[in-house]
Amino acid sequence: MAKPPRSMPAVSRPLDALGSIKIKIGLLVTSAVVAAVGMTWIGLRNEMGPTRTMPLALLAGLVVTQILAHGMTSPLREMTDAAQAMAKGDYSKHVSISSRDEVGELARAFTLMAKDLAQADALRREMIANVSHELRTPVAALQAELENMVDGVTAPDADTLDLLLTQTKRLGRLVTDMLDLSRLDADVVQLHLADVEVETFLDDAVAAARLVASSAGKRVAFVVDAQPRTLHMTADVERLHQVAANLLSNAIRHSPDGGIITISAASVGKWIQLDFKDQGPGIAPEERERIFERFERGKVGEAEGRASTGGTGLGLAIARWAVRLHAGSLTAVPAETGADFRVRLPRAPAPRA
Repeated sequence: MAKPPRSMPAVSRPLDALGSIKIKIGLLVTSAVVAAVGMTWIGLRNEMGPTRTMPLALLAGLVVTQILAHGMTSPLREMTDAAQAMAKGDYSKHVSISSRDEVGELARAFTLMAKDLAQADALRREMIANVSHELRTPVAALQAELENMVDGVTAPDADTLDLLLTQTKRLGRLVTDMLDLSRLDADVVQLHLADVEVETFLDDAVAAARLVASSAGKRVAFVVDAQPRTLHMTADVERLHQVAANLLSNAIRHSPDGGIITISAASVGKWIQLDFKDQGPGIAPEERERIFERFERGKVGEAEGRASTGGTGLGLAIARWAVRLHAGSLTAVPAETGADFRVRLPRAPAPRA
């Protein structure tokens, strides 16, 4: 795993107080000339002759140049070493920053870039590990069942085929989520806007959610409350169903048996506000933003702090992305009991280029 850039002790640099590389170069040249002239004057005063005075004057100028120039160029050498290390996958080297000139600004920008690259590399590795883990479970289950059927250990009865179908659906959901993530990164999705009757849309979403709850063996009730009942908005229906399906699936997963899931809709100024509430253990305050990150399942239950189970950890990230395509927002708001995911959508989002 990529290591974050580590700090290095600051190096003493005589010209760091100056804020311009041009002033530093001018001072460097002036100091070298003064040192050379001073050594020449000393040599002539002591009648050392030109054969000894000139080499000493040149040496004095070179010594002063080396002392002052070393501090000016050391950040560049450090950046070169760090860049060579980054090319090999090591992001731990850090450039010490003490100057305020253009080289110092370059060093700061380089350090920020190194941190961003280290985070991106860590995210890439984590994503590969998570995807591999998510794929391994259904693939292993499918392989085991198919091998048993081929060897005659298991008969291809209805229960076995249903198990295979469940694992295949899980693989399909993961592949769909990964495709949506690629669209998210590329930002190539075009919205197909149409007039949407909010209550009808919610009724359709709940009908699909009842099938999900039934297949998961969860006994939950759904309540739809749209005020007023004539609410309309302009949106991409397919993307909205994607949002509702993810939020309702999340609510079903965390709701207790016999729990009630409430979906309410209201008009708030130029916005349509949708709230998806469940009676589960809720979301800890520190998790309310992190759960929207990719592969982040978060912790459910403010008191229990138990890790959530099920899902790929992509649903909420994709739901927020779909809402933002409409220039809206998706947040987890505080609730007295359970979780409350609030969607705010403009009545008529501007068409995307």
